[in-house]
Amino acid sequence: QVQLVESGGGLVQAGDSLRLSCAASGRTLSRYTMGWFRQAPGKERDFVAAISWSGRSTSYADSVKGEFTISRDSARDTVYLQMNSLKPEDTAVYYCAARDAIIVAPMTGPYEYWGQGTQVTVSS
Repeated sequence: QVQLVESGGGLVQAGDSLRLSCAASGRTLSRYTMGWFRQAPGKERDFVAAISWSGRSTSYADSVKGEFTISRDSARDTVYLQMNSLKPEDTAVYYCAARDAIIVAPMTGPYEYWGQGTQVTVSS
């Protein structure tokens, strides 16, 4: 079992940046494909970005390409989502997700483990 903990959310203005972090409790993330998803009020949870266990491969939703960057720091055993030029439509709860790298599946999902989420609110 992998317990994921997100942090870094908050209230920002349009055009600002935020960096979300995801760490695991009790287990290393080094052998997991990691993803970020978000869910806006009244909407389904959508894929945002993902990174392979090695960090060599990444994938992004079209809506965030060029503005969001996913990365992982093996020394800190943490996955990040750098979000630049935030817009009000980026307002959502952001979730970190993980799956064993041995599983062959699209980067967009499915994922085995989920964090509790962190709120990101972008004001206009």
